[in-house]
Amino acid sequence: MDILGPRTSTLELVAAVSNALTPTERRIAEAVVEEPTLLAFGTVSELASRVGTSRPSIVRFATKLGFDGYSQLQQHIRSDLSHHLSRPSERIRSDGNKAVPARMAINDAIASVFDVIEGEQLAALVAPIVQAERVWILSGETSRAGAHALHSGLSMVRPRVQSLEEHSYASTLGDAGPDDAAIVFDFYRYRRRALAAAQLLADAGVAIVAITDSPLSPYVELASAWCRIEVPAIGPFDSSIPVVAMSELLVAHVARALKDDATNRIDQIETLWEKTEVFLE
Repeated sequence: MDILGPRTSTLELVAAVSNALTPTERRIAEAVVEEPTLLAFGTVSELASRVGTSRPSIVRFATKLGFDGYSQLQQHIRSDLSHHLSRPSERIRSDGNKAVPARMAINDAIASVFDVIEGEQLAALVAPIVQAERVWILSGETSRAGAHALHSGLSMVRPRVQSLEEHSYASTLGDAGPDDAAIVFDFYRYRRRALAAAQLLADAGVAIVAITDSPLSPYVELASAWCRIEVPAIGPFDSSIPVVAMSELLVAHVARALKDDATNRIDQIETLWEKTEVFLE
């Protein structure tokens, strides 16, 4: 299943299938909507015991909501909780009462990254990056660490990789063309100027590869290839960990696709480092 992302609440998922729910499934839905932490942090057995039903009934309920199983529904609920408070100040005021534990949230986020890397989407993401004359990297504030990691690694394995900075959009976007690709990172709350820059790149014929958080993301309609990853709240701010992990894995797969070209480029850079004595003996 392609989960609809953190802006599709549990209540909305339940409402969409309410007419098809059995009496038992309605009891499960009422319990989960009233107290989502029951599902977010509990096992199938614990939820079944609390509601007074069986494990298979819980699994059927998850399937009826459109998920592949209980664990996928649980991941969605955790994401829903994590993004319920979108402003950092609100997250502090909540005093962690609705926050997903950090280890659990990060584990879910990393799992979402590997779902992409190990799935069928990977080839569609990598191909434009490998084939492009030039690669542009664009990001919102939350994903800046990932964009930096991507630029650092990608520029080692292929030439003509450029990070777009907000202050220089006007002077650099004019160089973009239909032989190029752009990798865009942005997550809720989406940045207005980053989206405007992505639109200009798309209008110039640039192939957009979007790393975002939902099929409802405004970047999806611009993208020739896109994927969804989880970006949880850790304390008051969104985590950079899954974005950096996604960037590092993308670089690894692009390097594998470029193979000899990537190897030769790295060797040339290493030679220049040696000549300029970049590293201590």
